[in-house]
Amino acid sequence: MPLNVPPPHRRAVLAGLFAGVLALPLAGRAFAENGTKRIGIIGGGHIGSTFAALWSKAGYEVLVASRHPEELKGLVESLGPKARAGTPADAFAFSDAVFLAIPYSAYPAFAKEHAAALKDKIVIDAGNATQGRDGAVYEEVAAEGIAAASRKYLPGARIARAFNAINYKIFVAQANRPAPRMAVPIAGDDEAVAVARILVADAGFDPVVVGPLKEADRFAMGSPGFGHDLPAPELKAKLGLKP
Repeated sequence: MPLNVPPPHRRAVLAGLFAGVLALPLAGRAFAENGTKRIGIIGGGHIGSTFAALWSKAGYEVLVASRHPEELKGLVESLGPKARAGTPADAFAFSDAVFLAIPYSAYPAFAKEHAAALKDKIVIDAGNATQGRDGAVYEEVAAEGIAAASRKYLPGARIARAFNAINYKIFVAQANRPAPRMAVPIAGDDEAVAVARILVADAGFDPVVVGPLKEADRFAMGSPGFGHDLPAPELKAKLGLKP
């Protein structure tokens, strides 16, 4: 195979993106068309550190952010020379897209602090609301749905919900497995979904686009679509999508 031919999974993703790439805003177009390899990850917990490692392995420059970036020193050192630590503001400035992996109870304060930076920013939202940890925000999500809550707390952002339909330990175990690879459902705004598809593929999984952001409720925690380690055809069947 010629060296400039991408592997089959990435070739398929790129082919699917081609028709819509010209419609992307400038930030999303840079990521999809030019193959930008920079991602800001907000949150250094289990899910943030898991994907920091996977994308670093795939050749990305990674900035992992928290309110206390000095506490991330060990993590970024383990990721190699292309990784660094910073604040959430640094993450917004660093990349055309950010990966949000913070406790859902922190979303209201995060939205208030970063409202200006969120406008038109591509946000890959990996958060889940859990009853024991997230209190009143969990009750709000239970009443309104995760899609509506994410839209509320990420005002003005171009959102795709992804990487939140299964435990992080499964992502660690199944990344880059031989075909058929594990599928990851995505729902959101077109521009953000285009970026999320690339990130899913580069992390070692197959993207399955479920629909606009409201469809994220179909694979939210506690829904019938949550928690499935399945290849794409079987996940599509589980979610009632066309093959």
